[in-house]
Amino acid sequence: MSVKVENLEKSMAKLTITRSAEEFDAAIERAFEKQKKNISVPGFRKGKVPRQLVEKEYGAGVFYEEAANDLINSTYPEEAEASGADIVSSPEIRVSQLGKGQEFIYTAEVAVKPPVKIGQYKGVEVTKPATEVTDEEVIAEIDKEREKNAKYSDVTDRAVKNGDEIKLDFEGFVDGTAFEGGKGTDYPLTIGSGSFIPGFEEQLVGAEIGREQEIKVTFPEDYTEKTLAGKEAVFKCTVKSIREKSLPELDDAFADEVSEFSTLAEYKADVKGKLEAQKAKDAKTGIENEAVDKIIADSEMELPEPMIKSQTEQMIDEWGQRFQMQGLSLEQYFQYTGSNREKMAETLKPEAEKRIRTRLVLEQIVKEEKIEATEDDYKAEIAKLAEQYKMKEEEITKLLDEKQKKQMMDDIAVQKALDFVADNAKQVEKKDAPAEEKKD
Repeated sequence: MSVKVENLEKSMAKLTITRSAEEFDAAIERAFEKQKKNISVPGFRKGKVPRQLVEKEYGAGVFYEEAANDLINSTYPEEAEASGADIVSSPEIRVSQLGKGQEFIYTAEVAVKPPVKIGQYKGVEVTKPATEVTDEEVIAEIDKEREKNAKYSDVTDRAVKNGDEIKLDFEGFVDGTAFEGGKGTDYPLTIGSGSFIPGFEEQLVGAEIGREQEIKVTFPEDYTEKTLAGKEAVFKCTVKSIREKSLPELDDAFADEVSEFSTLAEYKADVKGKLEAQKAKDAKTGIENEAVDKIIADSEMELPEPMIKSQTEQMIDEWGQRFQMQGLSLEQYFQYTGSNREKMAETLKPEAEKRIRTRLVLEQIVKEEKIEATEDDYKAEIAKLAEQYKMKEEEITKLLDEKQKKQMMDDIAVQKALDFVADNAKQVEKKDAPAEEKKD
């Protein structure tokens, strides 16, 4: 094993890796064994031809490419670790020397973690978040539960009003011609939900069952179907049925039905406590985000492009996993949205850069403040994972190798740095906007 590191500009490095001639010859033999069943040489059955005859027939380098790829894939991880370089990107590989009886030499150009000149990170001024929970917010939260328990009754003796749930037949026309996707039968629609384009639902208020009426609307300029964007349209609509929604009374009986409490007062107190806990959590997150953004703005670092690319690819893979959980592949998502991996990468690039800068400044604070993750911290994290995945702590521990444990310890230390930043932030009241701005 032999690796030499050459530091390049802009946080890049070149690793020159040398493996023995014997290792390369062994890789050639593996390539031959893998391919020989498909090789034809006159006078020999497939799979029985000697390697020397194959090389004589097709050239000495017939197996070099596969042998090189085999040796690179099997040796790069250990050589990269042995280099001691803090590598943060996939390698760009180039073969420098290969041949029977020769040492195999290749180079790997990689991005390494850039230096960070940290700015002010103690006493960063942040806007003091509002954490008070009002009675109106409590009622609004309870109203969500009332909506879930709403009852509907058929209405036949009046016209449509806001809040009604209707069934609707409709067909849309642009310049007198019906357009694709503009027709629906027994379509369920809640008036006031904003499900249709602006102006559509409002014009249905006052409509009577069974009576056709025309609704005129204009598609938004940014409408997803470009052929309709900005176009005026006429919809011929007929309301088929109306259902009126009624919410349960806000009383002790309602509280007893939807919660573990027998009185409305107890239920309200519980809802308020949960809202306060959520606001406190959101407030901490807000303080962390604002403080980190200001620290980044006051710090200096130059991100190598391959590092950004690697982070972006990781984020695309994360999106792919989310889609997969919903039964959708990344390729299907691209097909439905008219996007592709390159477009998605371009969209995600700013967030990728922010993730990297955030991690780098927090890692630098870990160094500056000599923050460490303890074994107790590690055990506590294992306990959380065990609870999350409904497994025993010992089972979780067995799944993690030393490298994964180190990564977890690093993550814990970074989280401690984030807590340190938030705890040391200076909270100030939100400044009122100048009179002129308010007027605008």
